[in-house]
Amino acid sequence: MKLFKTLLSVLFLLLFVSESYSLPRYALRMGGTCADCHVNPTGGLMRNSGGWMFGKNVLPMERPSKEFPMSDKLNENIQFGMDIRGNGLLYMTDSTKRIDFQKMTGSVYTNVDLSEKISAFARYDFIWQIWEAYAIAHILPNDGYLKGGSFTPNYGIRLDDHTAYTRGGDLGLITPGASKRGLIFDPRYVESGVEVGQYISDFALITASVGNSHSPNIFVTDPSYTANLLLYPTVSDVAALMFGGSVAIFKQQTFAGSTVRFPEVQMYGGYAGIGIGDFTLMGEYDIANNYVKQDSASTALMIEAAYSLVKGLDAVVRYDRFDPLTSRENDDISRLIVGFEFHPYSFVEIRPQYRFQMEHPSIMNDTFLVQFHLWY
Repeated sequence: MKLFKTLLSVLFLLLFVSESYSLPRYALRMGGTCADCHVNPTGGLMRNSGGWMFGKNVLPMERPSKEFPMSDKLNENIQFGMDIRGNGLLYMTDSTKRIDFQKMTGSVYTNVDLSEKISAFARYDFIWQIWEAYAIAHILPNDGYLKGGSFTPNYGIRLDDHTAYTRGGDLGLITPGASKRGLIFDPRYVESGVEVGQYISDFALITASVGNSHSPNIFVTDPSYTANLLLYPTVSDVAALMFGGSVAIFKQQTFAGSTVRFPEVQMYGGYAGIGIGDFTLMGEYDIANNYVKQDSASTALMIEAAYSLVKGLDAVVRYDRFDPLTSRENDDISRLIVGFEFHPYSFVEIRPQYRFQMEHPSIMNDTFLVQFHLWY
């Protein structure tokens, strides 16, 4: 009942606020899919030529001069790109106020088209010292593909803000010493394995992968299995819809006194989103069994809405909630984020946000931050 009331109140709030703009929200807004803008068919990281042009001409308030030559290609079949992201934040408690600066990501990308249907992608993140490298072969019927190498599994809504509890939480950066403040697929999580993706007509994509983690500080034994079903039926010229579900199964190292255990974690999630003109609303709810400890259940929730006020300026509201042990009362944490996403120029983004943190017992630990993002 407590969760039901929370969902109702948050949905009521979001319906009267503005639009949503994380990675999948562009697809909802434009009526497309993640593959329309990204090299990776499941979205995220490097943009393809269409996504690069979208960031250059459609997103920003001011486009670059036509006299200034710009290109994302070294030649006809080699692309390059980058992402640089950081935070400046004011962390406030009852006893102190602390200003901090955080490095979030510093990635460089390249993609090589080896043939009309086969490409190779590589990424290196200098902040986290993480690499991804995989080949994609679109050789299955209806442009389906095989992917092999090192990559992030396709689970749920892939946000570009890892502090959502469905995507890793704050990693202990905002709450030092905290443990399990979100689900496993944080920005450090990468697997080596294979993935298959199959499009069903023009309204669905189903993916399945198997691999083993090689991410630092994440103790997962192989193999792990992930599957995702995304449906994006056509609604109208001004409205778009998406919904789907995900499952992930892996073994994770935990400790019980002096004993090391590797219980099997089962994660299940559902998500949905709607875009109407400049407004989008989307959410995800996940259940994780044996995640915090053996014979336990955890839940994570994310709901986000946004609205395009003018070209290059969006208002954004997001609610996050994480309950590490559903069997316990008052151990859940939640957060309401209110802010803006400002794209003054091509490939430049500024995000001022205020984050209201809520937990039991209630304490003052809100955060004001400004996030800077440069990409190409």
